[in-house]
Amino acid sequence: MSAHTYDVTVGDFDEKVLAASQTVPVIVDFWAPWCQPCRILKPILEKLAAEYGGKFILAKVNSDENQELSQRYGVRGIPAVKAFVGGQLVDEFTGALPEPQIREFLERLIPSPAEPLRQAALAAYASGDLETARKTMADAINLDPKNDAAYLDFVEMSLAANALDEARELLDVIADKAHDRNRVASLQAQLQLAQAGSGADMPTLQSQVAANPADLDARLQLANALALQQDYRSAFEQLIEIVRRDRKWNEEAGRKTMLTLFNLLAAQPQHDDLVREFRILLSRTLN
Repeated sequence: MSAHTYDVTVGDFDEKVLAASQTVPVIVDFWAPWCQPCRILKPILEKLAAEYGGKFILAKVNSDENQELSQRYGVRGIPAVKAFVGGQLVDEFTGALPEPQIREFLERLIPSPAEPLRQAALAAYASGDLETARKTMADAINLDPKNDAAYLDFVEMSLAANALDEARELLDVIADKAHDRNRVASLQAQLQLAQAGSGADMPTLQSQVAANPADLDARLQLANALALQQDYRSAFEQLIEIVRRDRKWNEEAGRKTMLTLFNLLAAQPQHDDLVREFRILLSRTLN
C-alpha cells in the first residue's frame, strides 16, 4: 500500500474518512476476501492512489468485519466504491469497472487546478464585470481544458455578452462531453431563445398582438422576446395562447417553444412551480 491508501474499520471511519474528506476526497472501497471482482478492482485503485499522489485517499473497508458500516451506507453488493467530500457521500459505483471509467469517476471528484480562476471569474460576473469575467474564465479553460464547468460558465457569459455564434460553437464542442446534462439542455434552450428573440421590438410586437390577437407570428416573436428578458410567465402566457388558437400552427411552434422554455428553466429550481403550472396547462390544452 502507498502512503495514500489505508485500511479503515468502524472504530476509525469517522476520523479517517469523514474528517479526512474535509481536506481531500476519500474513496472508500468496500470489499471481502472471498470476492473475486474485489481482487480485480483492488490493485487498480491502489495503483491510481499512488499515481495521483495524494489528490485522493483510498480507504479500504472489509465489509465482512465491518457490517455496521456496510449497513450504514447501503452496501448491497461488492466491491462497492463510495466517494466522500466534505464529510458527505457524493458519488459511488458498484462492481469492478475498467480503469478508464474509474479515472473518469476520480476526475469528477478531484478539484481542478483551474478552480480558483473559475471562482474569480464567477465573482467578476456576479459583480457585473462581464469583460473581466470572460477573460478570467478563458484563462481557467486554458489551464484545465477538461474542466466542463468552466466551459459551460463561459457559454453562459457569451450569451450574456450576446456573442451568440461563440456560444453556439462552444456548446457544439462541449455538449456531448459535459456531465451536467441539465445545464447543457438549459444553455441550449437559452441560445435558441436568444437567437429567436434578439433584436425584437417589444412595444411594436405588443401593439400588433393587441390589434390582432390572431397574429400568431407576432405572438411567437413576443414570447421569445419576453423569455429573453426573463419574463417567463408572460412568455408562457403568449405561447399557451398560440397552442389554444392553433396547436399545429408553424409545425407546432407554440408547443415546441414551451418545451424549450421548460428545458431552460429545468436547471433553475426557483421556477419549478411555474414550470409545473404550465406543464399541466399545456397537457390540458392538448387533451
